[in-house]
Amino acid sequence: MAPSHVLKCCQKVLAWVPVAFIALVVAWSYYAYVVELCVFTISSTAEKVVYLVVFHLSFFMFIWSYWKTIFTSPASPSKEFCLSKADKEQYEKEERPESQQEILRRAAKDLPIYTTTASRAIRYCDRCQLIKPDRCHHCSACDICVLKMDHHCPWVNNCVGFSNYKFFLLFLMYSLLYCLFVAATVLQYFIKFWTLCHRKAAENCPKNELPDTHVWETGLRHHAKFHVLFLFFVAAMFFISILSLFSYHCWLVGKNRSTIETFRAPTFRNGPDKNGFSLGCSKNLREVFGDEKKYWLIPIFTSLGDGCNFPTRLVIMDPEQLTVSSQNEPAKRFLQHILCLNIT
Repeated sequence: MAPSHVLKCCQKVLAWVPVAFIALVVAWSYYAYVVELCVFTISSTAEKVVYLVVFHLSFFMFIWSYWKTIFTSPASPSKEFCLSKADKEQYEKEERPESQQEILRRAAKDLPIYTTTASRAIRYCDRCQLIKPDRCHHCSACDICVLKMDHHCPWVNNCVGFSNYKFFLLFLMYSLLYCLFVAATVLQYFIKFWTLCHRKAAENCPKNELPDTHVWETGLRHHAKFHVLFLFFVAAMFFISILSLFSYHCWLVGKNRSTIETFRAPTFRNGPDKNGFSLGCSKNLREVFGDEKKYWLIPIFTSLGDGCNFPTRLVIMDPEQLTVSSQNEPAKRFLQHILCLNIT
């Protein structure tokens, strides 16, 4: 049996296969569009220039956002969420879950944590030996706790979370625009070549035999036709598949949820609440893209916060700090209603 470290190395190498596949498809699409379509097929110089400028702009933004999504390290909890040496030793010695939870509650007393497990226990990672901040989860593929983890994406060989979620959204958006532009501009030549192939097959080669005198002349043109026809199919196929994924993540941003939170609602003091982190569509959008709109479409990090502490739509209120006049009954009933909800 191979040593475990050899197996891990093989897994790491195999994990890059989907990324390599995407890189090869993108490299071929660049060649097919620039060389086979713009250089060999399009005759109008003005059309070539316009197509090449727009194509390279979308291609550059797509590659930039994809690169940032792949090579941005997932953010992990800071040291304040790690147990002290004494607490860690005491935690490991304890065998009863109740005693372990008491140690965790003491350690988490001053931490900005408002969510628990479904059984109202402190969320603790035995693998990383730290108290999990809100929206933090352990990724088995990366073997680390990831802040605001959304999912582990094999197509980027990385965890999508707080540090690169904006880059992932831009990668989906620019890949969508890239495929749409390629498919839209190739469409007229796709139709022309498709109908031409059928016409030539019917008129010149009724027996499906190409005359020898035409082989050399039409070889290069058939080569270009193949790339243009296949390019349209690939661009249209990727556009349809990415559109559904991008639409889903736009909905998640509007609700301020992660993919994990969609399937398992975070548990607050008053119970599970799938909208617990939603602050309204506008604020939810700013939490991912930042306050400066001029940077929204650029793959640079502008997300708000530190990934460990998130504002919620619910407010913690101290009963001793509430001073309401007894004569103001409507306001009093309103505040009592808030306290009864026991919202965090």
